[in-house]
Amino acid sequence: MTRADCMIAGVLLPLVLSGCARKTVSPGTPSPQAYGSAIVESSGGKQLGFVGSALGQPLVVQVNDDQGTAVPGALVRLSGPAGVSFDPRFGLTDSSGQFASNVTLGGIAGRYELAATTPTKTGKNVDLKVQEIALGYQERWGAELDEKFCARCHNPESTPERVSNYDNLETKPHAFTDGDTLNNMTDADLTSIISHGGPALSKSALMPPYGHTLSKSEIQAVIAYIRLVSDPPYRAAGIVYAQK
Repeated sequence: MTRADCMIAGVLLPLVLSGCARKTVSPGTPSPQAYGSAIVESSGGKQLGFVGSALGQPLVVQVNDDQGTAVPGALVRLSGPAGVSFDPRFGLTDSSGQFASNVTLGGIAGRYELAATTPTKTGKNVDLKVQEIALGYQERWGAELDEKFCARCHNPESTPERVSNYDNLETKPHAFTDGDTLNNMTDADLTSIISHGGPALSKSALMPPYGHTLSKSEIQAVIAYIRLVSDPPYRAAGIVYAQK
């Protein structure tokens, strides 16, 4: 090696080493201080969010022992489909036996099944499955139309912005999440009812027609929203769903 090469190496080596020193080391998974036998959801499940966005509330889970008592210091790990992120992804339960994490949904509209896991004393894991819903552009549009035109009657819960009329109706409208009923109706059925009112399918006349209020695209958006939030989940006829 020439003297010039040595001088270059002497300059570059400190720079390389300093660059390595600046790399952030990811913290390791903490060791559990206690163990539970069950993990349950405290809050934050079945939220509606927008694709690629953080949910409005954190997901909170609780670790319990055999007697159902909360366990502080238990390890919790969160996992989910590709594109979902957690902040934090793992950690120990607090003094109330709970662990909270902010969830950001992936970039595809649909249902996301998340898993919360905690180890037991025997080394086995117990899991909790939680579902969250990501609205795409069409479903988000449908949600906005629901809030403006539909929720006053179809949602029994009142909000500061909207007083529910549900209790005043003799025939109770189906909630948009009522998959047991709405999943049995075709898109054409829903389009007829929304466009021409309940009597179009021999349903209650309390359901008014919205065919002159909503455009065809708006009606399709409302139906897309209904299909996504239905419980149990809607499965379109003629489509084969992969087994996990």
